[in-house]
Amino acid sequence: MSRKFQMVCLLLCVSVCLLPKVVFGNDHDLPNIIIIYADDLGYGDLSCYNAKAAYKTPRLDKMAAEGVRFTDAHSPSTICSPSRYGLFSGQQIYRSTGRGGGAFEGPGGPSYLKPGTLTLGDMLRKRGYRTGVFGKWHVGLTWRDKNGKRLGGGFKNSLLIDYGKSTPLVDGPNARGFDESFVTPNCPTTDPLYVYIENGMVPIPADRRHKRANLPNPGGKWRWDNDEGWMAPGYEFVKADLLFYEKMRKFVVGHRKKHADKPFFAVLSTQICHAPVLPAPQFNGSTKAGPRGDFVKQLDTLVGRVLDLVAQLKIDDNTLILFNSDNGPETVHVAWMRQDHNHDPAGGWRGVKRDGWEGGHRVPFIARWPSRIPKGLVSDQMTSTTDIFATLASVIGYRLPDDAARDSFDMLPAMLGKQDRKISIRPHLLTQSFRGEFQIRKGNWKYLDHQGSGGNNYDRGIMARYALRETAQEAPGQLFDLATDPGETTNLFFKESAKRKELQALLKKLKKSGRSAPKGRVPIGINNIPRLK
Repeated sequence: MSRKFQMVCLLLCVSVCLLPKVVFGNDHDLPNIIIIYADDLGYGDLSCYNAKAAYKTPRLDKMAAEGVRFTDAHSPSTICSPSRYGLFSGQQIYRSTGRGGGAFEGPGGPSYLKPGTLTLGDMLRKRGYRTGVFGKWHVGLTWRDKNGKRLGGGFKNSLLIDYGKSTPLVDGPNARGFDESFVTPNCPTTDPLYVYIENGMVPIPADRRHKRANLPNPGGKWRWDNDEGWMAPGYEFVKADLLFYEKMRKFVVGHRKKHADKPFFAVLSTQICHAPVLPAPQFNGSTKAGPRGDFVKQLDTLVGRVLDLVAQLKIDDNTLILFNSDNGPETVHVAWMRQDHNHDPAGGWRGVKRDGWEGGHRVPFIARWPSRIPKGLVSDQMTSTTDIFATLASVIGYRLPDDAARDSFDMLPAMLGKQDRKISIRPHLLTQSFRGEFQIRKGNWKYLDHQGSGGNNYDRGIMARYALRETAQEAPGQLFDLATDPGETTNLFFKESAKRKELQALLKKLKKSGRSAPKGRVPIGINNIPRLK
């Protein structure tokens, strides 16, 4: 045997040893997986979470009754782009940026999902899934001008894009683990650039100015946060989510016709209920809770269409559907819904979108899988959107390498009703507010490593009426016992100094270690998940 041949064999052996271990089950048993990701939907926005809601969400309520509903679920960030990074990477945004991360406007970018980051799409493709994402992307994209120079954010830069030099997008969904995609670069009806991106290409470039006055009803205050900027001809504002659903439906139906031997993974990333509030015409007046109530009704209907679709295709029994939101509800939406309709989108929690208090990041989370998840489960396990990554890895039998999904814990035992309620899967929970500041939970204790909300200004404007008296004005941080003070009203920073120092030390340790999840995570695997009788 030649020395060269021996070296090749040695390199092959080393390469195989370095690959993440995959625990294979039978491919035909792997479930189809759908994630429905809502936008700015608060803990109190569904009637299965809020008995006092000003409207009903019957399809989501039924989905919860047929699966598991989590009551202590959290977004990793209190704004959308960093939370989406958390969904697709299983990590806090500071793993990508070093601290926080904003929401992209105009061209903006590059992607928070850096080259080499294992994404949900990547992982599922490794197990044979065909993958698709439809709707709002908003984790950053690279656009270039006619000289090949990368463009930064800002609406004016939208007109400088050279689509020939920019596409196929080097960091779009199809370069981050998805076989098919139909997305908008930013918030579909809020942040120009207003174009569609299909499989890394832009079919119709933006060449005209969008004017807010061109939007149809509802008018008035509910058009708030619709920025005027550059758009593509024929771009749809009011029916955006109907279009996203239709693209997802075609992906699923086409997959079943052409690739029925493989499972699929689809993400439906909605605009609802981000500002501006623009329900499709058929939903106007569908509730007695104004345009935003109608908007949530539209979301509930789309969830119902997804459930009906998998039933019609006879794949309902082996399809895992997850429903989640990217952060808490918007400031003015909370104020208007409370004032006009006696409805609290934050569900009684303090704070809203951007804030480090509970209302900024405590969100609905529902999972349904008829053949495996028992009906009617309600779990008080503390969990994060980042946990979806390790949970799906556990379902499909994929052993995550230690450098991937570093903030993701396996929630499958809780979903299956197999976890002792007295034992928390998560020993701690990290969240980050608007400016990237940290909050950490351990049990019922919560420490905010900053003063104030971490996001919104409560000194003036529409949020001033919700300001609470500060009980430890000189404290540089905040400590609350959620067991006795779920409203986060009494800062125990000084009174419980031992607990505060414990959480400060834990936060410092987790940031220094580069991970909050354990190493050596072992997946359960489909063959070890019992079928329900």
